[in-house]
Formats: sequence, structure tokens, C-alpha cells
Amino acid sequence: MRWSQIVSYASAYLFRYDNICRVKTSIRRVFTHVNLHIYSCMRMIVSSTPQYREARRTMTRTDELRLLAKVAYLYYERGERQSAIATQLDLSQATVSRLLKRAEEEQIVRITVSVPRGVYADLEEALEQAYGLKEAIVVDTVDDEGGDQLLRDLGAAAAFYVETTLKQGEVVGISSWSATLLAMANAMRPLPRPSEARVVQILGGVGDPAAEGHAVHLTRQLALLIRGQATFLPAPGITGGAEATHHFLDDQYVQNAMALFEHVSLALVGIGALEPSKLLASSGNVFSAQELGLLREYGAVGDICLRFFDAEGNPVLTSLNDRVIGLSLEQLRSIPRAVGIAGGRNKLAAIHGALVGRRINVLITDRFTATRLIQRPFDGVVAELLH
Repeated sequence: MRWSQIVSYASAYLFRYDNICRVKTSIRRVFTHVNLHIYSCMRMIVSSTPQYREARRTMTRTDELRLLAKVAYLYYERGERQSAIATQLDLSQATVSRLLKRAEEEQIVRITVSVPRGVYADLEEALEQAYGLKEAIVVDTVDDEGGDQLLRDLGAAAAFYVETTLKQGEVVGISSWSATLLAMANAMRPLPRPSEARVVQILGGVGDPAAEGHAVHLTRQLALLIRGQATFLPAPGITGGAEATHHFLDDQYVQNAMALFEHVSLALVGIGALEPSKLLASSGNVFSAQELGLLREYGAVGDICLRFFDAEGNPVLTSLNDRVIGLSLEQLRSIPRAVGIAGGRNKLAAIHGALVGRRINVLITDRFTATRLIQRPFDGVVAELLH
């Protein structure tokens, strides 16, 4: 065989071998494509089954809960800041905040408040919701009859309220003839720095000389304690008649004091029952038994600054109202913080009337009174106490 023939046969063999390799490669590619297509179809079929979807959700849910638990642990147990957690876990701070909220919703985190003995947060919240109050403060006491112990307990709570909430430059209005407010002043501690506040009498402080010192002492003492200035209302709480009232209202010092009524931002008032307290009675600023009977006939249940109101908190308007020199009920309602401080079963109807009439928006009272104020029906509670 010649060399040329050998080369020719070899070339033909190599050509056929190359074609065979190309065919094998093409066949392999076809099978690979077919296998991938079959795999995709099978995956689509499997993923469409309820079992697969449930398993997938379970895995995602577990991962989510794991992340919620981790973020909650770092924040609540380790005390890490949200920004530090975000950096550690490669999350945004907004995501960390959202996850902490979700942890509470999923009950991974449960926040409990251990209320100390003698604190009645549940009663306070119930009062706030029932009467639309800005704040209610319920005082622990053993006295339900309005005695000296109850006065001291309410006074101490009111003192703490004033000490912790008084703002710079406030105009504080204070009723003159309230034993509870006098107990408050006696319980207060001097503020550490000047408040630039002004204390103004909102009920005439002139009366029987034997008792008048209480009204003057109350206003002056409060002004000294908050390191502010005092403005007195040099007139009686109740005058002898309408003509006498006009005479006092023409006085420049009375006008100066009453001009501040429109600027009062914090009013501290007692809530009186129809029958006057011992301090008020001793001052001489009281109506006669016949006049009180008239007020009772008109439905009066109590008073604030000797302005009487009925069970719904509506003003009881008689000629007696013209003899009072002091803040009106409508002026009281417009004050940003009108704080009523009162307790005891004998004042229950009066406190309730002041609340439903929106005459006050902050109440400081005792736990017994608070419990009765949220009982339903309220009229039945009052009737039971009266009998």
C-alpha cells in the first residue's frame, strides 16, 4: 500500500471520528437539557402540592421566630441598644424596632408591671377612662369618713403632684377655705430653685379673723414653697348682698387679683359637699340653713369655690351666686389643669357631679371613693351610702 493511500484512509477515519464526537456531544447536551427540563417540571409539580407549601411556610416561620427571639434577647436580656443590634445583625435600626414590636405581638416578649402595695393603677386608669380625666391619683388610706387621717393622706399626694408637675412661670390658683389644701401646703417641701410662678387666691379670703389666718397662710405658704409670688383676693368669699359684691368688685386690688383668673394654668381646688366643712363654717363664708335648703331644692349636691352645681355638674344659679366673689365654674372648666382634691363618703355625690360636669380634669381622691365612682349604677351607690 502506497503512502498516499495510508494518508487518505487516516484522514477519512479521523473525519468520521470527529463527527462521531460531535454527535456524542450534541446527544449529551440534549440529554442534559432534557434532564433539566424534567427536574424543573418535577419541582413545579412538587411545589404546587399543599404538603410542600406547608413545609416551606414552616421553615420560613421558624426562621422568622428565630430572628425575633434573637433580637428580643439582645435588647431585653443583654441590654444592647437598637443601633448596636442593627450593626451586629446587619439590619436597619427601623427593622430592629419593628422586630421588637413583633416580638411583643407574638408573645415572645411579655412585659409585666409589678405594682407596689398601696398603688392603685387599675383604679386610676378606670377613673380616667370613665370620666375623661387627664390624670387620676388614687391614695391609699384607712380613713373613709373624711377625718384628719384622710386629709393628711390626700394632702401628701397633692403636695407630691405639685412638686413634680409645676412648670416655670405658671399661674397657680388656689381655693382659700379648704382643709385638704391646707394639709397639702403643710406636707410640701420647698422647691430647690425659683419657679417664677404666681399663686393667686381664686376665692375671697376675708372672713372671721379667727379663721382668716388659714386662708392667708395657705396662699403665702404655697408661694414660699414654690419660691414664687403671692396675690391675695382681699374680699370675703360671700358678701351680704349683691350691692356689697359690687362694692368689693370696684376695689382695685380685688380687680388685680381677679384679672389673673384668666391666666391660671393650674387650679388647686377642694370639692365641698352641700354642708360646709368646719374650716369654711368657722370662716363665716357660709350660707344660712334656709339658703342651703333652697340650694338643695334646686338640686345642688356640692360646690367648688362656693359655686354650687347639681348631680350632672350643671351650675345651680340662684340669687346666692351673686354674693360669691371668686372663680366661676365656667372659668374653672377652661383652665388647662383643674385639680380637684377630695375624698370621703360624704363628698361622693359632689365629686361625681364635678367629674360628669367636666369641672375638673385631674382628680386626687382615696381608694374607697375611687371604687365607688366606677361602680354602676352610680345612683344606687349614693342611695346606699345615704341610707
